[in-house]
Amino acid sequence: MKIVIPSRVVTFVAAVSVALSLCLTVVVVRIGVAQAQPVTGSSDGQNSQACVRSKHHLERNKHNAVAFYTTAFNDKNPRLAVELYGGDEYIQHNPLAANGFDAFIGFGEGFTAAFPDAHIEIKRVFAECDFVITHALATGAVPVYTERGTKLVDIFRLDENGKIVEHWDVGAAISAQNNNGNPEV
Repeated sequence: MKIVIPSRVVTFVAAVSVALSLCLTVVVVRIGVAQAQPVTGSSDGQNSQACVRSKHHLERNKHNAVAFYTTAFNDKNPRLAVELYGGDEYIQHNPLAANGFDAFIGFGEGFTAAFPDAHIEIKRVFAECDFVITHALATGAVPVYTERGTKLVDIFRLDENGKIVEHWDVGAAISAQNNNGNPEV
């Protein structure tokens, strides 16, 4: 009689599970490729109705998101940014900021008054459906952006008219040490 070692059983079961999972993933992916639709969402969990696919509309959305951001902070005119590029609502996902364009204007005016040398240099812009993502280097607002600056990723959702209606952001200080020599932004 052969003795079954528990660790071999666990290893066998894990291997079978992984194999089945991979097979199921391949089947789902193959089925999904034929039926795939971009999935977008807003803060209320509903799918977006403004998924644009034309190059013209994607370029418009990229332009509007960059102009909104740079007008508000580099040109120090958040009120004009909202007038030109703001939609019917402004849902804010940064926990330190309130919803609404009035709150955005108040924050922007206070921030640019407190840090007149603040500058955001957008290095990359990506658009898909009704989302625009910017990757930027923020400087000139020490200690908020730190001496070396802060790397920022902002995600904007735009409505069917190309107006900003929702915002998420992530930021981190530029590292003091760089072991690979590649820029962080």
